[in-house]
Amino acid sequence: MAEQITIEVVYALPAKQSLLTIAVAPDATVQQAIEQSGILQLYPEINLEEQKVGIWSRPVKLTEQVKATDRIEIYRSLIADPKDLRRRRAEKAKEEGRADKVTGGRVFEK
Repeated sequence: MAEQITIEVVYALPAKQSLLTIAVAPDATVQQAIEQSGILQLYPEINLEEQKVGIWSRPVKLTEQVKATDRIEIYRSLIADPKDLRRRRAEKAKEEGRADKVTGGRVFEK
């Protein structure tokens, strides 16, 4: 039997998380490891053509080779753009008088 390396494949939803530890061939790609893990059967909504993946929080391509102890993470799509959310919070703070209308910084009472 050929030598194998151990890796993890993780995916999380708000109410359910899965961490699968599997053994793969040393020359396996990220995509091969994900498919071999069976996580695509557990979560049929995962679409590797659209969703990003990473290893230990570092974005990677599906064609990258895995190394021993790698943790492959499958990321969900964002519900809202973080920049838009921050912009809306800042505008609301200005309207409510909690932020300076010019600089956007906090207003301190003297």
